[in-house]
Amino acid sequence: MRELRRNPALLQICGFAALPRQGRTVRVLKRDAQTGQARVVSLPAPAFDTVPGSCNFSRFLASVVRLEEQRGLVSGMTGALRSRLMAALGDFGRHLGYDGKALDSHSTGRANRKTGATSDPDADWGQHETCGVDKAGRGWKKVKSWFGYALHLIADNEHEIPVWFDVTKASASEVRRLSSAVDELLAQEPELAQRCADFSADKGLDSGPLKAKLWDRYRVRPLIDTRAMWREEKQAEGFDPSKPILRPLYPDRVDTILYSEKGEVLCRDPASQEQRPMAFTGFESDRGTLKYRCPAAAYGFACQGRSQCHRGAGVKDSAYGRIVRVALKDHDRRLFTPTPWGSPSWRRGYRRRTALERINSRLDASFGFEHHFIRGQAKMKARIGLAMAVMMALALGAALEGRPQRMRSLVNPPFDDPG
Repeated sequence: MRELRRNPALLQICGFAALPRQGRTVRVLKRDAQTGQARVVSLPAPAFDTVPGSCNFSRFLASVVRLEEQRGLVSGMTGALRSRLMAALGDFGRHLGYDGKALDSHSTGRANRKTGATSDPDADWGQHETCGVDKAGRGWKKVKSWFGYALHLIADNEHEIPVWFDVTKASASEVRRLSSAVDELLAQEPELAQRCADFSADKGLDSGPLKAKLWDRYRVRPLIDTRAMWREEKQAEGFDPSKPILRPLYPDRVDTILYSEKGEVLCRDPASQEQRPMAFTGFESDRGTLKYRCPAAAYGFACQGRSQCHRGAGVKDSAYGRIVRVALKDHDRRLFTPTPWGSPSWRRGYRRRTALERINSRLDASFGFEHHFIRGQAKMKARIGLAMAVMMALALGAALEGRPQRMRSLVNPPFDDPG
C-alpha cells in the first residue's frame, strides 16, 4: 500500500487511477440564520484515495488462497507460464535441478496447554541433519530444526527460472517427494522429458532408486552428489581418515581394479602398490557400461606392474592399455551413474545447481519470505506460487522482448527499458 501511494506508475499498471478521485456532489438543506429560510446547497465531497485499503487486500488474498486451495489456480499459472517459456526458449528445461528450502511459519510451534494445538495447526517440526568426519577422524554432526513448512523447488539451472514447486509440511521426506515430483512434472510436460539432459541435486537426495529412475525411465543423467556411507572400514581399529577407502570392483577374483565410496574407479600397481585413478573414456549407452582405460597408457607414463596387471586379468598387453567396463545393472546404482562422480562433465553440471540457491535468496530478500506473517499451508503455498509466477512472467516478458539478459531482473523489467 505504501508503494502504491508513492508510485503513480504502479497504480496505472495495476489498473487504478493515478490521481485522487473527486467524490459526488452532496446536496444538503441549509437554513439561513438571519432570515430563517431554508434552501438546498450543493457541497463538494472530499477527494478520496484510489489506493485500496488493508481490508481490500485482506479480502483479495483470502480469495486467492481459497481459489488455490479449491481449484489450484495459482499453481496452474506456473504450469501455463512453464509451457510458454518452453515455447519461447528452445533450451529451457535442458538442465534441471532440485533444492529444498525451510519455510518458517509465523508461529513458535509451542502447543497450548489446554488444547494441545499450536497457533498454526497445518505446520510441524522439520529437521535437517548433516554429518561427516573431519581430517582428524572425529565425527561431527550439525542439526537444523524449524517449525513450519518445506518448499520443494525444481528450476532451470541455466536460466535460473523456476519450473515446478510444492509446499509440504516440514517433516516431509525430500527424497520421496522428489521421486514423485519428477513423475508429476514429466507427465505434465512430455516435451520436457525429451528435452531434459541432466538433473542435479545435493547429497541429501542421494538415492540409488532415484538415480536409476532418472536414467532408466527418462534417460536423464543424474548429477546428484554421492554420500560417503561406508561404515565398516571407518569403525575398524587403525583407520586413517586421510587415506581413501577402497574396495575391489570384482570381489570374486583377484584383481587390481578398485572403487571408492564415491564411485571412483582406480587401479593398484602390482609392483609399487601405488593407486591411480583410471582414465574415464565415456559412457556406452547401448551397453549401459562405463568405460575406463589404463592410466599409464592413457597419460603416457611408465608402470612397472603393467604386464602383471594384464596377465592377472587374462587380457592381452597392448599399446592401448587395459579396458575396464562397469555395467550399471551389475553394481550399486547409487555409486555408478552414466556421468561418474567427480568427472569434468559432472563438475560442470553440478556447479550449475547454484542457480537454485540464488532463487531461494530472491524469495527471502526480494519477496519477503525471510520475515513474514504467514500461517497455514494454503496461505503459504498461494504466496509462494505468486512469487514463482512473478519470476516466471518477468522471464517470459524479457524473452519475448528479445532481452534475455533481463530475464532474472526484478527491478528493471523489459517493458521499462528506455533502450
